[in-house]
Amino acid sequence: MMTISMTGYGRSVLNVEDKTIVVEIRTVNHRYLDFTAKIPRTFLFLEGQIKKIIQSYFGRGRIEVFVSIEGETFLQKTVKTDWDLMDQYMDQLRMAKSRYDLIGDIPATILTSIPDLITIQEPEYQPDELQAFILECTEQSCKRVLKMREEEGIFLDHDLRERIHIVRTIISSLQTHRDRVSEDYRERIQERIENHLDDTFSFDQTRIHQEIVLLAEKGDITEEIVRLLSHIEHFTDTLNRPDPVGRTLDFITQEMHREANTIGSKSTDIKISEFTVSLKREIDKMKEQLQNIE
Repeated sequence: MMTISMTGYGRSVLNVEDKTIVVEIRTVNHRYLDFTAKIPRTFLFLEGQIKKIIQSYFGRGRIEVFVSIEGETFLQKTVKTDWDLMDQYMDQLRMAKSRYDLIGDIPATILTSIPDLITIQEPEYQPDELQAFILECTEQSCKRVLKMREEEGIFLDHDLRERIHIVRTIISSLQTHRDRVSEDYRERIQERIENHLDDTFSFDQTRIHQEIVLLAEKGDITEEIVRLLSHIEHFTDTLNRPDPVGRTLDFITQEMHREANTIGSKSTDIKISEFTVSLKREIDKMKEQLQNIE
């Protein structure tokens, strides 16, 4: 079993003749798999294949891929001017000056503002020459990212198991204290009766027992504790699964938080309220960690 973090970074460099291919991949947490890529225009057709590679390594997270190709021959760019188009623009400008009696020279800066008149062209390469190397470099980067995510996942897995142990301990304390609550109710009711009635007055023990039962039922948290223990088992079993479990674990902690809220709203006992606050705090910490798990 391996818990995988969604945070990672990988960089691979591959030298091919006088060119250097660099592929960088950065991943952060995201609810689903969100893929974006920045690729040189000549190799945009590779985006689909790169995405398939990414999907084979990662199931969740925002994945950003940056592909760059360095090298003197690759970086050489040329400026190309469409002279026929420029002649047409100039003719039209001169006609406009004459037609509307405009004064002044035609500024040279106007030429740079006209679309498609002057363009910067990248050198043309046969994509097949570098295609395999770019995909190979992408694979290497994915492996480096995955290794980092697995290392981070080990820490997250350890932290979650510690916290689920703390949660289990708090629930055990809740169970123990819950069993004392009914007895405390009985003692408090009997003490109040004895303080307000003299020794000659007799009171109905059956009625006192009924009142205690009613109070205990109002604050009974047995069902919530049972469900919490079930959620803990489900959480631990899910954590041991080999596939991505982040979303499932997040749902389980939401249910755990719901039960903790119900316990807090039911109980009027101070000690149980204190346990409930500690329980909710640990569950919240678990939810924070789960935001980073695939």
